Amino acid sequence: MKYVRFRDPAGAVRRGEFESGHVHFANESYALEDEKIDVLPPCEPSKIVCIGRNYAAHADEMDSEVPDRPLLFLKPPNALAAHGDTVTAPAGKERIDYEAELGVVIGEQCRHVPESEAMDVVEGYTCVNDISNRDDQRQEQNWVRGKAFDGAAPMGPVLATPDEVPDDAAVRSRVNGETKQDGSLDQLIFSIPELIAEITTYLTLEPGDVIATGTPEGVGPLEDGDDVEIEVEGVGTLEHSIRRP
Repeated sequence: MKYVRFRDPAGAVRRGEFESGHVHFANESYALEDEKIDVLPPCEPSKIVCIGRNYAAHADEMDSEVPDRPLLFLKPPNALAAHGDTVTAPAGKERIDYEAELGVVIGEQCRHVPESEAMDVVEGYTCVNDISNRDDQRQEQNWVRGKAFDGAAPMGPVLATPDEVPDDAAVRSRVNGETKQDGSLDQLIFSIPELIAEITTYLTLEPGDVIATGTPEGVGPLEDGDDVEIEVEGVGTLEHSIRRP
């Protein structure tokens, strides 16, 4: 199944089933691009736990070593942006990058989850763009300025249950229609169960929290007015634009 979280014409927040390009709730049906509804991020995370350098080829293109354990950093709720949004990047920066990622949405409060039980706490998958302000990321260790600015985590448009997504699902990005990244989940250094086990060793995950699992090679800069697509096979395509003031 696939679900879309949206605000209906009356202003109420709903969650509808998504099929054949339409969102179905009660007796109503809306096209995903229908101006009568606002598509919202598919969940309301208390935090987004991001994984750095989880594809070997991406680590190489960043001239970095592959980590010997998952490299973790956080994005707060203010970083959320939705399908169809225009993300305004921090002003005066030379390089703002796209990073296509699979997002794992957590379905229940959990701590100390063993790998063998990790998929039991997963509600579903979504598309994430880990937008990165490289200017500041290169100057700080905790990456707050580089990764946590407003709108730095566009997400959606749907939440797909795990059975919809192949183990080797493609993860792609396109900018203005041109393919920039084309990787797959079977290239992950640390698997989804490994990530959940490692993260919950240190912190509690809450329902709606998201793990952004890392990006394939091919990251690059965004310019003012660019249209971005993040595609995960079995999930769908997240679309947004970028504004560079």
